[in-house]
Formats: sequence, structure tokens, C-alpha cells
Amino acid sequence: QVQLVESGGGLVQAGGSLRLSCTASGRTFGNYAMGWFRQAPETEREFVSAINWSGRNTYYADSVKGRFTISRDNAKNTVYLQMNSLKPEDTAVYYCARSYSGRLYSARDYDSWGQGTQVTVSS
Repeated sequence: QVQLVESGGGLVQAGGSLRLSCTASGRTFGNYAMGWFRQAPETEREFVSAINWSGRNTYYADSVKGRFTISRDNAKNTVYLQMNSLKPEDTAVYYCARSYSGRLYSARDYDSWGQGTQVTVSS
């Protein structure tokens, strides 16, 4: 398994921006698709975005499409989530994860998770 460490969360006003980073240990980062999920209190963890191993293909939940951008730098073992035009409903703990199956939309298809980073958007 790989260790994933997220950073970049914080408190921001509605309409603001944040950039999350997730850095992985090991030398196989570039072999796997990566995803971002989020979980608000008393809700299930939900898919936010994913990116294939090369970075060429990206995927987004409808709720964030046009506002969030996922990217990766395989040389730095890091995946990013640029979040713009943030809304109060984006408030959640954000997790990055590694897909072991190549499938991207379900948390069950990810085998390694970071500890999460809190994003709070005030109105």
C-alpha cells in the first residue's frame, strides 16, 4: 500500500479558491489513477474528481464540474485539486485515494486513502 498525505485545506469565503495537494510515497504513483472524494458530517463519502495515470483523462462530479480542476505531476508523486468559486455546500473533509481497479467513481475501487483535509466555505 501507498501512503497519501493531503494538504491545502482551510477556511475560505464563498466564491474563493483553494488548492489541495496529495503526495504519495513510493515509486509506483504514476501507474495508478487517483481520485478525490469528500465527506460532510452525517453523509456518505462522495466522488469529486479523478484522473487517469497519465493525466490525460479527467472526471468530475456534476456538482463541481466547471469549478474544480484535477491535475497530477508524476515526477513529484502529487495530485492536485484546484477548487474555484467555492460554495458553502463544498464544505467537507476531502480525501485523496488511489484506484487499484481502474474504475473511478466508487470508493470501493480505491485501496489507499489519505487522512483527509478539512475545507470549510463560509457564506
